[in-house]
Amino acid sequence: MTIITSPQDFNTDDLYVDLEPVVGNTLFLKVEGLNFAGSVKLKAASAMVEAAEADGTLRPGAILVESSSGNLGVALSMIAAAKGYGFVCVTDSRCNLATRRLMESLGAEVHVITKPDPEHGLLGARLDHVRDLLASDDRHVWLNQYTNPNSWKAHYDTTGPQIAAQFPDVDVIFIGAGTTGTLMGTARYFADHHPHVRIVAVDSVGSVSFGTPAARRMIPGLGSGLVPPMLDRAVIDEVVHVEEADTIRTCHRLARTGFLFGGSTGTVVTAAEAWLAEHATPGTTAVAIAPDLGERYMDTIYQSHWVEDLYGDLTDDTDDTDDTDALTAVAA
Repeated sequence: MTIITSPQDFNTDDLYVDLEPVVGNTLFLKVEGLNFAGSVKLKAASAMVEAAEADGTLRPGAILVESSSGNLGVALSMIAAAKGYGFVCVTDSRCNLATRRLMESLGAEVHVITKPDPEHGLLGARLDHVRDLLASDDRHVWLNQYTNPNSWKAHYDTTGPQIAAQFPDVDVIFIGAGTTGTLMGTARYFADHHPHVRIVAVDSVGSVSFGTPAARRMIPGLGSGLVPPMLDRAVIDEVVHVEEADTIRTCHRLARTGFLFGGSTGTVVTAAEAWLAEHATPGTTAVAIAPDLGERYMDTIYQSHWVEDLYGDLTDDTDDTDDTDALTAVAA
């Protein structure tokens, strides 16, 4: 029996899905969405809040402020409610409606930015709004997931060792790149302890994180309009970019096997499937990290009208498991 008093005290982080029947190669998907926040961001949120409390930055009566496309916002909403802090999430119009409503249900105040910064897009505009909030009220505390080292240290201490313990013979790990906390913490752990393991970062086409041109991105989670300050390419072996249409195809294909995952997971699995099809040899052991589940995407990637309006009719080619022409891979 497990009994908890705070929602952040529960997290299932030892569940893996064997995707070989779906992708045709050995691929174990580490499911990180089985907690009350519903995503891998619970780890970073908990670590950042605990560190801020320990050093006195975060005190009773404080109001947390953070820029988030969704999952970290939910995690901080939950923790703030449990601990008695206020919370303001600064997001943008790409944030799923279900995610915004969930944050508000937990007591958070959600500010939706709709006008992008001319140079740095919606993320730049969100960060400007955060700075305005900080200047307006000294109760506001910004944990700053983009530069906070506790974000990646949480994964150095947990996600990396967890994978190594379950798969001591792992050859390659696929990790999505957003703010890069999960990517950097896991990659640094393996660089320090198992340097032979290949780390493949997964990004969305249209993200500028790895120097590729900016373009429209509508699925929240992975990708960035600014180069992430935490990114250290020295611990990454390769980068794979995925078109959002391919993300949607993969999510729908997984759903038809009974597994409903979010957009970030669909992107990572798409990249892993394509990479393994080209590079895997007999005996290759691969692990991919699934950041979240799919319930919050009912109005977007699992809603036919939303998909058709943005990407056209994908129904005719959703079953094409070889449709990976849009993927691009580069050495890090």
